[in-house]
Amino acid sequence: SAVTGPLLPILYSRIENFYTVVAQTVQYLRSLWPNELADVHIDVASNPPPTNSSREVNRWMLDPKNQRITLYRIPIQRLGRLHRNDDLHRQMAIESAVIHAVAEYLGKEPWELGPEGLGRGH
Repeated sequence: SAVTGPLLPILYSRIENFYTVVAQTVQYLRSLWPNELADVHIDVASNPPPTNSSREVNRWMLDPKNQRITLYRIPIQRLGRLHRNDDLHRQMAIESAVIHAVAEYLGKEPWELGPEGLGRGH
């Protein structure tokens, strides 16, 4: 871009990166589960709606009736417990949230979603 000049890489924000990682992870999961995820809408919102019933902050919401999964960006980005705060581990935390949300939606364990133990922490 004009700000970074021709020799410097284009800068991406954490928000743009979040959307990119979510899109790539969803695309991968759709390739593995095309029939089950064909009509499922996966959205991103900044935060969950406020509730008085719980002190827990949701990272996603499932709405099977409307075939919708809503991921909450700020809780996923800020409330994850990263053992190393770098780009790779932030990406893995986002991927993990997407995988766990989709697994819950499908009524499966995260490692059941893909080949070679996808979702397992080893």
